[in-house]
Amino acid sequence: MKKLLALLVFSFAAIAPAQASPRYISDDLYTYMHRGPGTEYRITGAIDAGTKVTILSVNGAAGYTKVRDGKGHEGWVESKFVSKQPSYKARFGALETELTEVKETLAQANEQAKVKTSGLTTAVEQYKLTIKDLEARNLELNDQLSADQAMIRELQAKIDTQKDDLLMRWFTYGAMVAGLGLILGLLLPHLVPSRRKKDRWM
Repeated sequence: MKKLLALLVFSFAAIAPAQASPRYISDDLYTYMHRGPGTEYRITGAIDAGTKVTILSVNGAAGYTKVRDGKGHEGWVESKFVSKQPSYKARFGALETELTEVKETLAQANEQAKVKTSGLTTAVEQYKLTIKDLEARNLELNDQLSADQAMIRELQAKIDTQKDDLLMRWFTYGAMVAGLGLILGLLLPHLVPSRRKKDRWM
């Protein structure tokens, strides 16, 4: 009797922390539910692996746990089949869903990257064409500048030649004027006195 009381106290002590969080039936295909904590009790049904259950009681000595599933069915199952984590099947399903979402996100990111890359490629090509046009324009301007500089040099040479010609003309005209003045200076004294002499005799 004392053993039975101690077992019951131990069982109730184990219930409190066990009921704090949900439990799951582990990864067998299904687990039988019994009316009591042992195989000697009648089977009342089966519960599929991965089913979320609520712990109602724990019999540590027998190794059985009383649970209630989401449909309200109650029964005792072996404690080794009660897990704190969802079954691998459930977790795998969640991982598959997460993986699908990640793949979709990655695909969208790849599409966005392709669009951005395409836009950048177009911009780069436009920049290349612009640079090519600018280079051609620069060459054209350089050629025009060279032609203008050659023309300026030619005109400067003509101007210098004309200056030299003009100076020579001025020198020539100056020499002619000087020579004419010299001749007149020599001739005039002889001409003027002769007229005076003639005036005296008259």
